[in-house]
Amino acid sequence: MDKVTLRGHITVPGEDLAAIIESLPMHINLTRKEKGCLVFSVEQDQTNENIFHVYEEFDGQGSFDFHQNRVRSSEWGRISKNVERHYEITKG
Repeated sequence: MDKVTLRGHITVPGEDLAAIIESLPMHINLTRKEKGCLVFSVEQDQTNENIFHVYEEFDGQGSFDFHQNRVRSSEWGRISKNVERHYEITKG
């Protein structure tokens, strides 16, 4: 099974920043508990508080798809609906 890696960043609108910061620890915790999650990191940029660097590794497409579907219907999905996502996804 080919590993799926996502890397990039999100840009958070100023009016959503407090809610994102508050909800992020739960989102990270829930994702790291998902079957097939190998690495999940979201870190706020040191110079621009509205940018968060994202790095994810899943053990295969099925695990990655499960994560994407779970997130869409989660509290995090609702809170982060306005963020701009800038990702590169690779397999292998």
